[in-house]
Amino acid sequence: MRIGRTIWATVALAALATLVACGGGQPGGPTASAPATTGSGTNSPAVTSPPGGPSAPGGAPGGAPTSQLARVSANAAGESQIATALRDAGVPDAERWAKEVVEHRPYPTDDRSLTKLREELARYNPGQDTIDKIISALQP
Repeated sequence: MRIGRTIWATVALAALATLVACGGGQPGGPTASAPATTGSGTNSPAVTSPPGGPSAPGGAPGGAPTSQLARVSANAAGESQIATALRDAGVPDAERWAKEVVEHRPYPTDDRSLTKLREELARYNPGQDTIDKIISALQP
């Protein structure tokens, strides 16, 4: 089962790299919010670029302001994609928190504030700032 997730994560990462290399995020070009096939065989966006594209000026990694970082799907993105998004959002120990996000799936797709995830994360007492950073990098 773990190998299957790794393969899907690798395929999704390769697809994302292809989109970026082909002008993803450019005005009029493809974006990183193209549907990614999940393990269940359904299509859902794994990564969504913020308005204005991922290269907006600012102080966060990649030149994007913290509020403009690409958000990844807590339900569809692979653990490595989630870890990268958390790291970009300034979450300490991003790999650990990505593992927790994946472990407690699925999350209700109609809950934009990710209440279930917030409750699960609070059990580990990471601090409100860390929870807010994690949530800021994710979408249902």
